[in-house]
Amino acid sequence: MNMSRPRGPRRQTVLDRSAYVLLTRIEAEGRPMSIPDLVDAFGLAPSTLNRQTAALLKNGLVERTVDPNGSTAHKFRITEEGYSRLKTEQDTTADGLAEVLRDWAPEDLERFIGDLERFNTDIERLTGRPWPRDGRRTR
Repeated sequence: MNMSRPRGPRRQTVLDRSAYVLLTRIEAEGRPMSIPDLVDAFGLAPSTLNRQTAALLKNGLVERTVDPNGSTAHKFRITEEGYSRLKTEQDTTADGLAEVLRDWAPEDLERFIGDLERFNTDIERLTGRPWPRDGRRTR
C-alpha cells in the first residue's frame, strides 16, 4: 500500500526558511539586531546564526551597521532588497492561506485564529521567547 500523499505543484519561494524567519524577526523587532540579540530571540547557537546571517549578507538581504549605543557588536539591518523579497514571500504565503481558508465559515475562521494565537503565545510563554507584536490582528 502506498502511504505517500499526493502533492500539487510546489510553489516557488523567494527566501529559504531561515532567511524568512530571521528577516521576519528583524522586521518585527523594528530595529537592527546583533548575533547576541538573535541568540536571545531564537535560542540557537551563535555559530548557526553567524552562518545564517552570512548568507543573508551574501545575498544582499541585510547589511551590517554599527550599534548606535556604542556596543562593539555589529547589528544587522534589512536592506531594500531584503524588504522586497520578504514582502513578496509574505504576500505569496497570505495568498496561499486565503485559498485554503476561502470556504471556511466565519465562526470556524475566528475559532481557528483564536486557537492559533493561543498556541503561539503559549509556546512563547513556555520557552521564554515572546515574539514582538504590535497588537493588531492581521489577515
